[in-house]
Amino acid sequence: MTIAIFLIILLTSVAIGIPIAFSLLLCSLGLMIHLDMVDPQIMAQSLINGADNFTLLAIPFFVFAGEVMNVGGLAKRLIDLPMKLVGHKAGGLGFVVIIAAVIMASLSGSPAADTAAIAAIMFPMMMRAKYDPARSTGLIAAGGIIAPIIPPSIPFIVIGVTASVSISQLFMAGIVPGILMGVALCMMWYFQSRKLETTNKATGAEIFAAFKSSILALLLPVIVIGGFRLGIFTPTEAGAVASVYALFISIFVYREITFKAIYEALLATAKTTAVIMLMVASAQVSAWLMTVADLPLMVAEVLKPLASSPTLLMALILVLLMAMGMVLDLIPIVLIMVPVLMPIIREAGINEIYFCVMFIFCCSVGLITPPVGNVLNVVSGVTKVPFERAVLGVLPYAGVLFGLMLLMLLFPSIVIAPMEFLTGK
Repeated sequence: MTIAIFLIILLTSVAIGIPIAFSLLLCSLGLMIHLDMVDPQIMAQSLINGADNFTLLAIPFFVFAGEVMNVGGLAKRLIDLPMKLVGHKAGGLGFVVIIAAVIMASLSGSPAADTAAIAAIMFPMMMRAKYDPARSTGLIAAGGIIAPIIPPSIPFIVIGVTASVSISQLFMAGIVPGILMGVALCMMWYFQSRKLETTNKATGAEIFAAFKSSILALLLPVIVIGGFRLGIFTPTEAGAVASVYALFISIFVYREITFKAIYEALLATAKTTAVIMLMVASAQVSAWLMTVADLPLMVAEVLKPLASSPTLLMALILVLLMAMGMVLDLIPIVLIMVPVLMPIIREAGINEIYFCVMFIFCCSVGLITPPVGNVLNVVSGVTKVPFERAVLGVLPYAGVLFGLMLLMLLFPSIVIAPMEFLTGK
């Protein structure tokens, strides 16, 4: 009965267009009434406790770093380097999109912002080179969802706080899967673009000039990941370092950012952070009430027969997440499902870091699958390609990413072994 009340209120609220944060609060109110413990103080205190977490300060820092990167000249230079390296090959612009997506993912961790920046720069070039619009849109969208996997990842910060696992370990665990996503997309694009025309190859001097221009931007992920590996700073401190570094380079080196652009970046950061933090705080209320109502225990009892088979349990969870990913955004799924699933994951003996990486990976693919596909919608809006055509263009890339997810399901060491090596454990 408790599960039914929670799901009915949540699904009804989402269906009629109520924002996720307020839908979660309505679920909390419904559970309070069901449990006969209506108390506004509980809701207010849980909201405050949900947002009162030092680690969550990393979110506005990394979002701001991404915004500054897009308006301060870093994104343009990061795209110019792979353009000089592989832009001359058959389908070279597609490879540029993928390489740029991997590099930019290591700077901001925001899929929508990264994808919009790449689409605005690369799509016109792809159209001038007579690439298929739908296929180009699909590739840009698929490249954009690498951002939640490669550090610094905002979804990793949220799931780390929600599941009470190490965010530094999550960041290290996401490096290899993120690179494999890029490799998988390159393989699919290679088979689709072999008949496209080649262009003139850049000279050594042009390649060196592009590298020299982008080297300071390329140092940012080295600083962030190196700082984690050496234990110099925490994820929150890394976000602050990334913000200051990006702002310093934009103002004093590239000299392309204006005070108006800085103000707009701060405003965009505040809006994005407010949305995420309200969802996190609202989810804390629901999580507390679900615990009081023994909802995780009820779900654990249902899934208990599968606890002896971790692979089968993970497969069932991923199917559930794929279905949810088609209609919900990534962060809400994390906030709704992680508190419910973590007890059974621990009971089944599944590595918590591995579970969190697979969770975010699966939900990320949902960002490019219909009927919602938030990232695909962003790219469709920037490129002016109808959403229906964009869906057809992205299907091959979504398929190859599902294949990679299946590979990581069957061989968890793809995620766990590199994380243990990079963290020295």
